[in-house]
Amino acid sequence: MNSTLRARHFRLDKTCRLFRFKRSGAAVVEFAIVAPLFFLLIFGMIEYGRMVMVQQVITNASREGARRAVLDGATTSGVVAAVDEFLDSAAVNSGAVDVIVSPDPPEDAGYGGAVTVTVSVPFSKVSWLPSPMYLGSTTLQAKTTMRRETVK
Repeated sequence: MNSTLRARHFRLDKTCRLFRFKRSGAAVVEFAIVAPLFFLLIFGMIEYGRMVMVQQVITNASREGARRAVLDGATTSGVVAAVDEFLDSAAVNSGAVDVIVSPDPPEDAGYGGAVTVTVSVPFSKVSWLPSPMYLGSTTLQAKTTMRRETVK
């Protein structure tokens, strides 16, 4: 490098260095602006991820309950027990879940008749966050209908 280019580089470096010294609180201000948006995004992802997971679990629980309901000798309490057992194994609080079997008792549906098991839960009861921000008033629901497998 020649001396003129070196001198110009030194002046530019000195000028940039002066601007860097005057930015002493910039990182704190940038973090204060970006952090709330970042945390809202993270909590939203956690909440919607949990919602999708619980929806899949209660869909499978209603399916298990319907499988139990279509068999001979099925009772409403047996169907509810099957749903609760599935929910407990999936670590979802079964105490907050509402299970409806239609018709009640399932034996009232004749040969080939439809039996419906509906499982619903308020999202606020199964959320991982202390106070759900986006889905607090949402009720998750799953419904499964199967035909009775009785002997004529």
